[in-house]
Order: sequence, then structure tokens, then C-alpha cells
Amino acid sequence: MIEKTSSINDVARMAGVSPATVSNVLTGRKPVSAELVKKVEAAVKALDYRADPRASMLRSGEARIIAVLVPDLDNPFFTSVVSAVEQCLGGDSYEVIVASSHGAESMETSKLKAILAWRPAGLIVVPCSDDFPGRKLIDSSETPYVIADRVTGNLNADTVSVDNEEAGALGARHLIDLGHKDILIAASSLTLANIRQRCSGASQVLRSRGLPEPPIVELGFSIDDAAEKLSEWFDRKPQPTAIQALTNFTTLSVLTTLAERGLRMPGDISLIGFDDYMWMRARATPLTAIFQPVREMGRALWETLSARIKGDLSPAKHVLLPCELRVRASTGPAPDANLANRPGEKAESLSAGVKVR
Repeated sequence: MIEKTSSINDVARMAGVSPATVSNVLTGRKPVSAELVKKVEAAVKALDYRADPRASMLRSGEARIIAVLVPDLDNPFFTSVVSAVEQCLGGDSYEVIVASSHGAESMETSKLKAILAWRPAGLIVVPCSDDFPGRKLIDSSETPYVIADRVTGNLNADTVSVDNEEAGALGARHLIDLGHKDILIAASSLTLANIRQRCSGASQVLRSRGLPEPPIVELGFSIDDAAEKLSEWFDRKPQPTAIQALTNFTTLSVLTTLAERGLRMPGDISLIGFDDYMWMRARATPLTAIFQPVREMGRALWETLSARIKGDLSPAKHVLLPCELRVRASTGPAPDANLANRPGEKAESLSAGVKVR
């Protein structure tokens, strides 16, 4: 025997109110007296009532859905952003649906068509490419949206990202202050604007210190393939004294290569990772890393999108959040740098935005 699911009418009868009053209590659309709120809440609890979002959408013509489209759900940064957005919804009565484009423009367009068919209240997108062809679909649907993380040159839409140039500069300053001159930049792909910006920030610091441009190796988005590419690079080039990784995946690829070659940090080589997860701190040699403020990013994304959903028609907003350098044991003086006896040197003084963790 199938147990009957309680309906909004059942809740209304038990509470002695109209279905409209129950709806107002549950959604907060209209004020309801404290006495009636108590009656409705008691009935909801007694009947174990759960609203049917599909029925609600059919009645109102509005889906209480926020959609998030990211390039890759295997990447912990993107899943962290989704989690940060979810935590900000609170009592706003929205549900979050998540999809991945798998890093392909054709898949991104296909997923956007499916998402937009649900008529979501709003959309957050991390594009898989700078071109972002699927954006035309969103604009034609008039769905409120925010572009996250990978911000292209066309800025007539709301965006939330980190200051990627300064993120690259933070790492380079730290390594140069430790005496490193031979620094390798480990990037994912220079086809992405945020990666090019991080490279640019690091390069500008080296130029300002009278040092040559750093070599950049593109490792792609597969950890196994990236480790192989980096190993091949080591076979062809002199070993650098330090590596600055620009994503969490390239950080893992560098660690794989260093382990395979038996290189120790920081004695043989220094490493700065990107993002800052618990595993980076739980290692025998904790990693110095560039921290992205994911919680603040989630909050900024939701605040910006929520305002648009509520009718904000002001010009496009562009939120740029600062990153932070967290100094740990994977970075040390360059082999030829006589820094050990510098008076009063502390990790905190190496650059602005630095914290020792």
C-alpha cells in the first residue's frame, strides 16, 4: 500500500486557514500573523508536509531554482564555489541545481538550453572558454545571471572573480624575496583569461626586479597528462629553483613530478601551490599556497544575483576579490641566496597579503 503524501490543502484544513495563507507562511511572500504562523507550522510538522517545487512552478510560472554551470565537477575549486553559494541562500526558499560543461563549448551550450527550459530564477556560470558562445542564449532568455571566476573582456554582465594579476604577483614576490631568480610558472592553459592574468602578474614582478621573463609550461587539465608534460619539460630544460603553480590541478601535477624525481621541498626546489585545501596543510611538507576567498566569492555571487532577481537595473557590477599568500614549509631560500642571516626577517614581511598558516 502506497502512503498518501500530504498536500497544501491538508495543511490548510488542519490549521483552519486557507491554502493561500499556508503558501504565504511557507514562502514569506505576504505577512501573516504570528498566531496563524504557529498553526500552519504545527500542521506542517504533524503532516510531514513538503512542498512540491514542480507544482509551485506550474502555479506561479516561476521556478524557485538557481542554476550553476561549471566547467568540471572533478575540480574542488568549482564544487567549493557551488557549496559557498548554497550556504548563502539561507531562508530564501531557492533550490540549487548544478551542471558541468566538461570543458566543452558544445556541451556548455547544450546544458544551458536544458537549464533555461526550467526557467530558473537566476543563473551563475563559470565559462569553459573566453569566447563563451552560450552567453547569447542567456541574454535572449532575459534570465538574470552572473559570470564567475573566468571573466572575459566583454564586461556588460555582472562578474565576480579574484584579482588574478595580484595573485600571480604575490607568489612571484615571495619567491624573489627568498632569492629565487630561476622560477618556472606551471599553468593549465593560456587560452583562459584568468590564467593569462596570473602569468602577467608574476612576469611584471620579475621585470620590475630586473629579472628575465619566467618560462611558462602549459600542462592542461588532466593531472596524469600534466605530470607527464612537466616531466618531459624537466628532461629538456635546466632545473629551476622554484615553481609557481597557477591552479590546484597544476599543483598536484607538480607534486607528482617532484615525487617521481625524488626532489625535496624546499631543499631541492621550492613550490607555491594555488588554492588552499586541507590536504595542502596535512602533508609532511605543508605547502605555501595562494588562497582564493571562496566563501566571499559565493556571498558576492548570491548578493549580486539576488539583487538582479529582485529587479535591480543598475549598470553591470564587477566584484574583484583579493587573494592571500599563506606561507608554509614548501618555500625556502634559493640555494645560492645568502638570506639565513638577514636580521629580523619573518615570513609575514615578505609581501602584502601574506599570512603564515
